[in-house]
Amino acid sequence: MDGSVYVYVEDVRDEGVVPVLDRIAAYGLAGVTVAAAYHGARDVTPHGASRVTLRSDGVHFTPPADLFGALRLVPPVRAGADGEPLAALREATLDRGMALHGWTVFLHNVTLGLAHPEVTVHDCFGGRGFPADLCPAHPDVRLYAVALARAVARQGVDSVVAEALHYGAFSQGHQHERCFVALGPMDEFMFGLCFCEWCMRRAGDLGVRAEVAREECARIVGGVLDGDPPAQGEVTRAALTAYAGPDVVAYARARSETVTSLVSEVASAVSAEGSRLTFLDGTGHRKGYADGLPPAGLAAHDAWQLGVDLVALGDLVPSLGVFGYARDPARVADDVGAYRRSVGVDRELRVVLRPGLPDADSDDRLAAKVRAVKAAGGDAVDFFAYGLVPYSVLNRIPAALGRKP
Repeated sequence: MDGSVYVYVEDVRDEGVVPVLDRIAAYGLAGVTVAAAYHGARDVTPHGASRVTLRSDGVHFTPPADLFGALRLVPPVRAGADGEPLAALREATLDRGMALHGWTVFLHNVTLGLAHPEVTVHDCFGGRGFPADLCPAHPDVRLYAVALARAVARQGVDSVVAEALHYGAFSQGHQHERCFVALGPMDEFMFGLCFCEWCMRRAGDLGVRAEVAREECARIVGGVLDGDPPAQGEVTRAALTAYAGPDVVAYARARSETVTSLVSEVASAVSAEGSRLTFLDGTGHRKGYADGLPPAGLAAHDAWQLGVDLVALGDLVPSLGVFGYARDPARVADDVGAYRRSVGVDRELRVVLRPGLPDADSDDRLAAKVRAVKAAGGDAVDFFAYGLVPYSVLNRIPAALGRKP
């Protein structure tokens, strides 16, 4: 089974290209997925030069002037980018016959959101309290996404792995968040819908009563903020229709046209640069990230909540990436199987697994999940992430793949 390990440029900088690639190759993997464009974070890095690594929004290369010179949105550049770390990693992987994938976070960028709040999500009350979430309907954001995709593809990567190339979720907000109101899942979902002029215009063009949807969201969420009891249960189309009405559901579903058309533009841009796109659906991440115990609804069935139309994307992209963030191998199999049925049999399906906490507490559990991925129709397993887990956890990978260490 094909696969890779997700790595950060800081991992390679701390330990050296040769030791990192030696270790990954020893695991029996022939690929590396490197964070070419990433978001800010503070990570515990157990075998890094610093045991805590601070990351900021930005790219690890110089943005090409021909792509970004005329654009309003330009990615911040990370320290050390002038040393061309991606080029060095590309050369080293080619020498070893290893694949290199360019992991690219597209629309989750606090730095750009704070500098240009007009391109971020605009909630039903008229606020812009989502600085991390660039709106995929905004023309400037769409131009930025296409340019970023081209720029990463130009690094010589075998594929561009597109994360956050869709709408975000209410829970993906900002640092030091506080909420002392008992918002239910459906209230959070409606609070996180974007009602900027571009989203509303696109929905209106599809026959959706966008202003009615906005008013309903403001009325219901406003009531909960004022003390009304929140709705309980998971977000489903049926439950949302009963709670908020058909106009809200229609508005939410209309967002898939925005995402699908943007992904199509990005995929074409990547192809024109001689690479290929892997679209990474964030639904499984959202559901299971915190504890590896996702709620009952399968990720593929809930992807619409982020504006992701899997059937449509199955016709557009050659490769789909999904998150298998669950402790239970049976749940991983169910999620992968649902994705496979949605995108069809002729598209590559890559599954991201965490080899350690909170999803895997033993060699056997990780091996069971790899077997589940394969049995359910997955084509590749990508392990997240090299610098975030101890070597003892990474050492589970060979056995999980059925190989001797």
